[in-house]
Amino acid sequence: MSSFAVPVYEQVSVETKAIFDQFRQAMGMMPNLYATIGYSGNALSSYTQYVRAQAKNTFHAREREAVYLIVSQLNGCEYCLASHTQSAIKAGWKEEDTLAIRAGTHSDKKWQVIYGVVRSAIENKGAVSDVLIEEFYALGYKEAALMDLFVLINVMSFTNYIFRLTKIPIDFPLAKEI
Repeated sequence: MSSFAVPVYEQVSVETKAIFDQFRQAMGMMPNLYATIGYSGNALSSYTQYVRAQAKNTFHAREREAVYLIVSQLNGCEYCLASHTQSAIKAGWKEEDTLAIRAGTHSDKKWQVIYGVVRSAIENKGAVSDVLIEEFYALGYKEAALMDLFVLINVMSFTNYIFRLTKIPIDFPLAKEI
């Protein structure tokens, strides 16, 4: 099995260096996962543009973090669980909430339904039962929110898969097991 080294600033393209600079300015660091995606300037640029664009969707930052935790749990991505647990706490979730959201046991029915939709989408290659979709709509969401939810599943699955492919070092505090 080949191993992936996290590229450093001097090893990446000019396009990627600009994105490294943006991350360092915003976060004070360049996360290993994004640096690794930066092997391809095109991949990192496309990904960051996609993330910025999807941030305007139905779900607010706090809600997006919860969805990211669900997706990362179901996809088995320790890196994204670590980074998004930190982001979720910064967005206002308590650590115990993050654990319940990841387990699909949060006391708010909304998060149980969203967990069910995300789980079905991941396990069934996008298929979600009519019953789950109706439960999602009963929360007050419409078709646009369902499309936005699938964008969140997509954007998080990409980074989940990159971590599982590369197994680069996790540079965030590890998330607790559920």
